[in-house]
Amino acid sequence: MGESAPLDQQKLIATAMTILAENPLFKVGEAEIRGNVYRVFENAPQNMPALFAYGATHGDKEFLIFDDERLSFAQTWSLACRFAHALQDQLGVKPGDHVAIAMRNFPEWCIAYMAIISTGAVVVPLNAWWKADELKYGLEDSGAKIVIVDKRRLEYLQTFKDELGLTLILAREDGDGADYRYEELLEGSQNTAPLGIDILPDDDFCIVYTSGSTGKPKGVVLTHRGCISTLLSWSFIATVLKEARGGVSLFGDDPGILLAVPLFHVTGTHSIFLLSYLVGRRVAMIYRWDAKDAVRIIDEERLTNFVGVPSQSFELMEAAGEGGLASLIDIGSGGAKRPAEHVKKLAKTFKQARPSSGYGLSETNALGCVISLDDYQKRPDSTGRPVPPLTDIKIVKDDQEVARGETGEIWIRSPANFRCYLNLPEDTDKALTSDGWFKTGDLARMDEENFVYIVDRIKELIIRGGENISSLEVENRVYQHEGVAEAVVFSVPDDVLGERVGLVVYPMDDIALDAAELRAFIVEGLAAYKAPERIWISPSPLPRLGTAKFDKLTVKKIALSHPPTFSV
Repeated sequence: MGESAPLDQQKLIATAMTILAENPLFKVGEAEIRGNVYRVFENAPQNMPALFAYGATHGDKEFLIFDDERLSFAQTWSLACRFAHALQDQLGVKPGDHVAIAMRNFPEWCIAYMAIISTGAVVVPLNAWWKADELKYGLEDSGAKIVIVDKRRLEYLQTFKDELGLTLILAREDGDGADYRYEELLEGSQNTAPLGIDILPDDDFCIVYTSGSTGKPKGVVLTHRGCISTLLSWSFIATVLKEARGGVSLFGDDPGILLAVPLFHVTGTHSIFLLSYLVGRRVAMIYRWDAKDAVRIIDEERLTNFVGVPSQSFELMEAAGEGGLASLIDIGSGGAKRPAEHVKKLAKTFKQARPSSGYGLSETNALGCVISLDDYQKRPDSTGRPVPPLTDIKIVKDDQEVARGETGEIWIRSPANFRCYLNLPEDTDKALTSDGWFKTGDLARMDEENFVYIVDRIKELIIRGGENISSLEVENRVYQHEGVAEAVVFSVPDDVLGERVGLVVYPMDDIALDAAELRAFIVEGLAAYKAPERIWISPSPLPRLGTAKFDKLTVKKIALSHPPTFSV
C-alpha cells in the first residue's frame, strides 16, 4: 500500500462528527460512575462477555495463529464458553471470585481470560517473568486461589501451593503437581452456550499488576465499562480515519497483527488481543521475542500491523533491512516513549508502513493519547492528542491547570479509568481526585493543537523496554545481600530499550564486593528484567540531602560520568 495524501484536519473533524451522529455504536451519552458523570458510549455492550459474543460474529475467519495451529473467532469463543462452564460446574467459580493466569503467551491464555470473565469472576493476569516470591505476593494480594499455569509457573507455585491453598490448572505443557489439566476440563465440558451471567457495566473484570514507586506492585482494579470504553474509542478513531481516507483502513484489507508483547500487560491484552477480536483482525503469536522470527512470521502470514515496545520496532527494522516486510502498513509502539530518531528511521526503512504511537497506563485501560500518519512524522517527540470522544487530558501544577506550553503533571479523566488500587485506599485517594481525574505521575506539556509531549516522570520508576520497574523494589532486594551498606537504583538512558537499570552500591566495611556475584544474587529473588545491567561500586559513602535521604540526582550524575564496574 502506498502513502496516502496528508489528511486535512477540518475533514477529520467533520468525518468524526458525522460518525458520532450517524453510527449508533459510537453514540455518546452520559452516565454516573462512582458518583461522577462521564461521557460514555450509550449503545456499548453492557459487559465483556457481550463484547465477546459480538466479536464471535466474525465467525470462521482466522483469529489466533500459533505455529501451525489456527483458531477462528467462532472457535475461540466456543472454547472459552466450554472452559467457563468447566470453571463454574467443576471448580465452583462464581461472580466476584478472583482467578489468576500465570503463563506465557499461548492460545490457552486468551481462552482462559475470556472464560474467567464470562463466569462473572475477576481475571488476575500475573507477570510471567516474575519469580516465586513475586508470584506469591501477587496471589496473596489478589486472593486468587485458582490459577491457570504453564510448566514453569507450575514449578514456581508448587513451593507455596499448600500454604496458600491453591488449585492449579496446567495448560498445554506436561508437568507434575497440578490439580487439573486444562485439556481434560475442556474435554469434560461440551456446552458452548454463553453462561449468561448478569454482569453490570461497572463491575470489576480484571486486576492487572503494575510496578509503582512504593516498591511492591500495585493491583489495578479495572471494570467492564472501562475496558469497553477503550476498545470502542480506538475503534472510533480507526473508523474515522478509514472514512476520511476514502476507505483505506489502518488495519489493512486483510488485517493481521503480531503478538510480541506479554498478555499480562494492557498493551498485549487491550491493544492487540481484545481490539483484534473486536475488529476482526488475525493475531499471530510468537513463542518468544526474536526479531528474525518476527520478520519471518510477518512475511509468512502477511501481517499488516505491528505493536510493540520501542526497542522491538527498532530491532524489527534492523532484522528486516531496507525494503523488508512488504505487508506491514502500520508499526505502532506502546509502553514507553519511542526516540524521535527511531520515528524518522522507521519511516525511511519501511516506505509502505507508517509509524504510530500511543500513550496510556494500566490505570486507564491503556486509553490516553494516540498519534499516527503525518502528525507523527511532523512531531516525532509527541505522544499524540487525547483519544476522542470520551477522554479528557489536562496538564496540572499545584492543582491548577497550566497554560499551553508549560510543564505539569498529566491528569486523565474518562470512563476507562480504574476503580481503585487493590487493598490500597490511601494510594487510591492520592491517585484519583474526588471528581474523577487520574494523576499519572508523568510530566508533560500540551501545545495549542492539543498534542502532548512527555518530558519526565514524578515517580521513581524505570521503564525498560516498556516494563515498569520500581527503584525501591530493586533496592530492597539489593539490601538483602550481606555485603551491601548503601544502594541507589536509577535509570540509565539507552538508545534501544529507552532505559536500563543502574545501581550504585557502597560495600560494608572490609567486604570486597563482587558486582557480578551481586547481580546473580539479585536475579535469584527478582525477575531478570529488573536486575541492574550497569553496576558501580562506590569507594565512599553515597551523598545525602539535608533530609538524610540519598541525593539520587548527584549519585546518578557521578555514576554516569564514570565507566561502570560491571556491565551486562
